[in-house]
This record gives sequence, C-alpha cells and structure tokens, in this order.
Amino acid sequence: MKKDHLNTPNFDVWQAIREETEAAAAAEPLLASFLHQTVLRHSTIDSVLAYHLSSKLSSAIMDARALFEMYIQALSSDSSITEAVKLDLLACYERDPACDEYSLPLLYFKGFHAIQAHRINHWLYTCGRKTLAYFLQNRSSEVFGVDIHPAARFGSGLMLDHATGFVVGETAVLGNNISILHGVTLGGSGKESGDRHPKVGDGVMIGANASVLGNIRIGENAKIGAGSVVVAEVQPHTTVVGVPAKPAGKVACNPAAEMDQSIGFVI
Repeated sequence: MKKDHLNTPNFDVWQAIREETEAAAAAEPLLASFLHQTVLRHSTIDSVLAYHLSSKLSSAIMDARALFEMYIQALSSDSSITEAVKLDLLACYERDPACDEYSLPLLYFKGFHAIQAHRINHWLYTCGRKTLAYFLQNRSSEVFGVDIHPAARFGSGLMLDHATGFVVGETAVLGNNISILHGVTLGGSGKESGDRHPKVGDGVMIGANASVLGNIRIGENAKIGAGSVVVAEVQPHTTVVGVPAKPAGKVACNPAAEMDQSIGFVI
C-alpha cells in the first residue's frame, strides 16, 4: 500500500527518501555503503542528485568531481530545477505501480535520471555553455539510452517510464504533468530549419514507440496510442491511434495520471 502524501500535512519528500534509504541500508548490508554514499551522507536532495548524475555520467574526459561541482552550481543557481525534480519524483510515485517508495526513482530509474540530466543540460545551454551541454547530451545518450536536445523545453511533473529510445528534438516543448513511455520520438518532419518539433500540452500521455513529428500541437489531456505516428494536430481530451494517427474518441479522464493504455473511449 502506497503512502498518501497528498493527505499528509507538511509532507517532506526529502525526509521520506532519507527514512526509506536508512531502512534499505539496514535491510541489505551489501548495499549499505552505496546507500550511504549516494543518499545518507548528503544534506539536500540537490546534493544527492548531483552526486548520482556525476557518478553515472563521468568519463575519462570529464571526471566525477568536476561534474558534481557543475551540477551543484546549476541547482543552486536555479531553484526551479529542484522544484521540478521533486514534482517529477512525485509523478513517478503516483503513476508507476512498480514505484512504491519515493527513493526508487532517485536511486534506480534511468528515465528519471535522464530527465534531470536534461534539465541541467538545458540550464547550461541557456547560459551560453552550449559546448558542455552538447557534450553531456552525448554522455546521457550513451548512458541512459535517450537523446534529448539541450534546447528542448520541459515542464514539471514528468514521468518517463523505462526511457530507452526516447528522442526529443531541438524546438520541442513539453508542458506539465505528462507521462511518456519508452521508444517515443518527438521529432521533426523533413529537413526544414527553425521551429520544427512538437508542442505537447499538459496532462498528455504518449504510449510506447509512438512518433510525434513536426511543429504540431498535442492538446491538453490527449492520449496517443502505442505505436502511433502523429503528423497532425491533436485536439485536447482526444485519443488518437494508428499510422497515421486518427481520432478514436474523447478522453474521459486525465490520461497522464491514469496511465491507462487501452483505447477505450467516451464519445
């Protein structure tokens, strides 16, 4: 049974993560050192995230310490990144039935890691440090199996489930409270330059291996069926499916929150 943080006054997700990690370290001594280094010796969620990402994305060219310091700089310079991190954690907990602890995405879910790495890459890109942003985009692609252009703009409350094969183009924009499964492409169509990638509204769910192509709008609370190829605008509260995707009816719920993969609909 999952905890109900929504009805818990003064709920602190960082405190919940620490308590879960302490219990995990006691239950599994073989991982006690890992859990201490990754979570328990840190005083903030920013420090945990910076340590975890720098450990995963370090290389012979860029060592973990240099990455850690850069990540801390980004997180301390823009508090909106930390707020988005927390909302992404809660999104994973609320929507993924396999996620029964708040600490799991932070420790083990590469979709969560990929989104947070992108948030910092985007900060670097907008600060004019494009060379470093591109370098870290490449490292994220190698490590997490995703390819997200650092210029792409992401809202908060995002859940990227499994992550493998997720591709996002330069001018894509994602709103808030969106759920996306593996193999999804938010890409361009043709070789035109300029604004050429999708704009995804709040509350949208995109099924596995779907492709959304071109500078098109996906309306709020829309549902895109698995394997669909979307090349035209999708109206709000609408389910689309197929190749090319066609409307299959109206969505009667919040698809990103419900995570219902069926194509059942209400006219």
